[in-house]
Parts: sequence; C-alpha cells; structure tokens
Amino acid sequence: MMKIQTCGRCLLTLAFLYTHPLSAGEHAHDAAEETGGAEHADAHGHEAGNRVHLNDEQRRLAGIVVETLALKPVPAEIDAPGEIRLNAYASSQVTPRIAAQVTERHARLGDRVSSGQALVTLSSVEMAAAQGELLVTAKEWQRVRKLGRKVVSGKRYLQARIAYQQAKGRLLAYGLSASQIKQLVASNDISRANGRFTLLSPQNGTVIRDDFIIGQMVEPGELLFELTDESTLWVAVRVKPEFISRVTIGAAARVRVDNRWIDAKVIQIHHALDEGTRTLAVRLEIPNPDDRLHPGQFVEARIQTEGLEESALTVPLDAVLRSPDGDWQVFIEEEPGEFVPREVELLRQLPGRVVIAGLKPGTRVVARGAFFVQSELAKSGFEVHNH
Repeated sequence: MMKIQTCGRCLLTLAFLYTHPLSAGEHAHDAAEETGGAEHADAHGHEAGNRVHLNDEQRRLAGIVVETLALKPVPAEIDAPGEIRLNAYASSQVTPRIAAQVTERHARLGDRVSSGQALVTLSSVEMAAAQGELLVTAKEWQRVRKLGRKVVSGKRYLQARIAYQQAKGRLLAYGLSASQIKQLVASNDISRANGRFTLLSPQNGTVIRDDFIIGQMVEPGELLFELTDESTLWVAVRVKPEFISRVTIGAAARVRVDNRWIDAKVIQIHHALDEGTRTLAVRLEIPNPDDRLHPGQFVEARIQTEGLEESALTVPLDAVLRSPDGDWQVFIEEEPGEFVPREVELLRQLPGRVVIAGLKPGTRVVARGAFFVQSELAKSGFEVHNH
C-alpha cells in the first residue's frame, strides 16, 4: 500500500478551506449588505462599527455628561527645562567648631531626625579645658553671689560674674547648646570635664550626608552631617531673557515629573545672566509630601505669564482616554445617545483640564463618563483605528 506524506502547512490549508468555503463567505457578505449590518444593534445597545448607542436610562445610570467645545481663554505659559534642588532655606550643616576626634555616631544616612536630637559625640582636649573652667567659675560665682555685695567687694563680685559668663560663652562657641551647659553646671561633677561633647540636630529633617568614620580626627568647619527638610524643594528653571519680563514673583507654575504635573510657584528671579546658557534662573518652590522628588532630577516646568491669555479648546482630564492603539481619544456625541471615539492631541495640562487639538468648536464631547462609554464599546468587540 502506498503511503502519502502531507506537510503540516498543507493540512492546515485543507482544514481552513473545509471549514471556510469561499461560497459561504460570499453569501455572508451578500447577506450583510442586504440587511445593512451596521444599522442593527445588539442586546446591549451597541451598534456595529466604530460607535456605541446608549439609551436615556443607561446614560443616567452611568452619569454621562456631555459638553459643547468652545474656545475659552486659558493662561499663557512659558515652557522651560528645570532641575530639582535642595531647599537651602530648609537645610543645614553640622560641623565641629574645634579640632576633635569622633567617638560615637548617633545617626546615619537617610535617618529622619528631630531638632535637638543627638547626632555625633566628639572628644577634644580644648573642650575638656573649657568644661573644667566652667565648673570652676560656676562654683565661684555661686559662692560670691550667695555672700552678696555687702560681704564681697564690688570688684570680686564683677570678676566672678564675668569669668562665669566667659566660660559659658566659650562652650557655646565650641558648639555646646545652652541646655547642655546648664546640665553640666547643675551636675557640679568634675569628672564630666572629660572633653566629650555631643553635637545636636539644629532642625527636623533627613540626613543626606554623613561622610566620616569613628575615630576620625576632624578640623573646625569639617562637614559631618548635612540635613534637609524635603517636604518642600526648589526647582531651578532657565528662562530666556526676552521672556523674563512676563514672569512675576508668586506666579503659578507646574512641574512635570514622571508623567504627572505638580503645582508650584515662583519664589525668586535671578538678575545675573548665566554666561554659559545665556538664560536667567527662576526659582520655583514645589511641595514634596510623599518624598517622591529628589535633588538632581531633571524636569519640565511651565510658568504662567502675567496678563496674557490665549484661546483654546479644553476638556476635563477624565474625558481623555487611551485608545486600543495607544493614542489619546475622546468620545463625541454625533446624535443624541450615539457616541463615536475621536483621536485628539494633548497640548498641555491645566488644573483639572487639558488643552486639546484635533476637534472643532461646537463638537459635543463626553465630559464625564467617558470610561463607561469606552467599556461599552469594547464589549462590542470592535477595535478603534482612527488614523
């Protein structure tokens, strides 16, 4: 018996021809033309093709609101690149004021610290001498003050008081806080004049730098900690000189970070021209409550200009959705209850709304409930390709 070998592709072709005869396809096409296929709606109220029909009850339950597009004045804006930076007014550095050795660390990089919290303990010969002098002068001043002016001479009284104040002032100059000095005096313990002292945090914030190690000898002014409060940050924006006259202190601005816009405001305008970029720096202040922004990030900034407006078509943010192709689209109402998707171009975002192009004034657009309309259209099994 002869065996016939057939390739897999041939078998698939035969199976397709068997299950999809050409005559059946031709008859189906003829039937669609005779019945006017696109004019028949299914049980969900969808019409064949690139549209969806919703009755009054469906629109009411979905909360669909339609608005008519009209040219309206919107604030003009200046687009400019920017960089997020530390808020220098909410930052501080912790440095020793005398030569000392690091003996103990109390905070690390990334820690959130509070004002007055211990950061690092140091040891210094100079500090030991100053601590001892304070204890001696404090004791003498207490004795003289207790005796009073009637017993001791005015010169001795004044000398004791000045010596005590100078000893306190020296420790304050060395970096001790007033409360630390008060505790030392109250203890009246000579053994505490050992040169050890602790630097405290001057503010609430986050440790963003701590480049030192235990045992390290540090000099006056050497940076041990850098702290900052990142709840607000700065954005350094570069603006061309010809546009700077339109920018004012306090003007509203927006900063785009990771495809989302964050409201900001203009707080400072520099007057010196950058020789490299030939631009002027504008400083924005931006909130950072969720700690998502960090110094060094490059951003896009838009600053509203004073007294200038332009006419544009705008729709609510929720009215604009992604199409199956990944393009932006809105739904327009061609007839009462009949909605069709139309691709649009997003020009820029405003608070709660977006400026669009691609439609004409007078077009009725779904302002609320667009997601429901898109979902109903998707149920019909049609994909949108509006190119």
